[in-house]
Amino acid sequence: MNTDTVCLAADELGELAVRAFTRAGVGEVDARETVDVLVTGEMLGIPTHGMIRVPEYIRRIGLGGINVAPHIRIDRRAPALAVVDADNALGPVAGARGLAAALEMAQEAGIAYAGIAQSNHFGPLAPYALQACARGMAIVIGSNATTTMPPWGGAEARIGNNPLCIAMPNPDSAHFILDMAMSVAARGKIRRALREGAAIPEGWAVTRDGRPTTDPEEAIEGYLLPMGGHKGSGLSQAVDLLAGLLPGGAFLTGISSWIDNPGAPQRIGHFFIAIDAARLHGPGYDRAVREFLTTITSTPPADPAHPVLYPGQREQQLLAAALRDGVSLPAALLAEIRALSQ
Repeated sequence: MNTDTVCLAADELGELAVRAFTRAGVGEVDARETVDVLVTGEMLGIPTHGMIRVPEYIRRIGLGGINVAPHIRIDRRAPALAVVDADNALGPVAGARGLAAALEMAQEAGIAYAGIAQSNHFGPLAPYALQACARGMAIVIGSNATTTMPPWGGAEARIGNNPLCIAMPNPDSAHFILDMAMSVAARGKIRRALREGAAIPEGWAVTRDGRPTTDPEEAIEGYLLPMGGHKGSGLSQAVDLLAGLLPGGAFLTGISSWIDNPGAPQRIGHFFIAIDAARLHGPGYDRAVREFLTTITSTPPADPAHPVLYPGQREQQLLAAALRDGVSLPAALLAEIRALSQ
């Protein structure tokens, strides 16, 4: 084992993080909802949105940037429409309430939209998708974010690296879970390269004056590049319309940066669109999704050593391995979480 990493059972790691949050003033239920998302993200192989967020969230709590005792209000605007006012709660807490509302309405109506306003960073999207798929629901999830990219052709950051997730339940094996942001690479990966003193690949970001760079510090001070050029830029804007503008929350430059202003509410928005998959498709849903995914995985691979996988399959393999063998974390990060819990 790498001496710079430590392996813990998922339950042990989770309890450690729950104690860290409750010591910071977060209620037990809210702490567990938050930790479930972050630990699951870590096990899915998304460390930039996993346990590294524990000390970051707690730092913002200490600065007053996150409300540890929110009064979250759910306003049902129609049988299958709801808006959630998160009252500056921890993002995963707001996400848990919004997801629950969307799933409950979709169970009744077959399809539902829940939009969340006045929230904060709410971790990776795949853990929420896993919960929905376990209930037999297809789901579309999105969130807006701090501005880090210019609109295509622009020279100033006006749009966020807004993540989007589309998931479809698979009763036989790993669910289909596409979880992606709109940049070529996530800002968290650039921050990790900066911490590790490593260069980043060219094409991830540009400097403030638009020059390509492999220096993570210049990249952090500059702009991320959208995937697919104008297509990624436009898709980011579409997610912001659904997550920010539609539920009546903040959008674009109205989102506060937790890096520049950690003591201020971020005012982030999220959305969940849940669809009762089997009810919509009919009794042949299980067979159809099995045929779809098998068609993907049976594709002859370009490299025999790397079989073709569908989105989310590898991540769920990592999740199963972590649940069996434990979660490996950088020793310094684990020490920091342990200190926060004591």
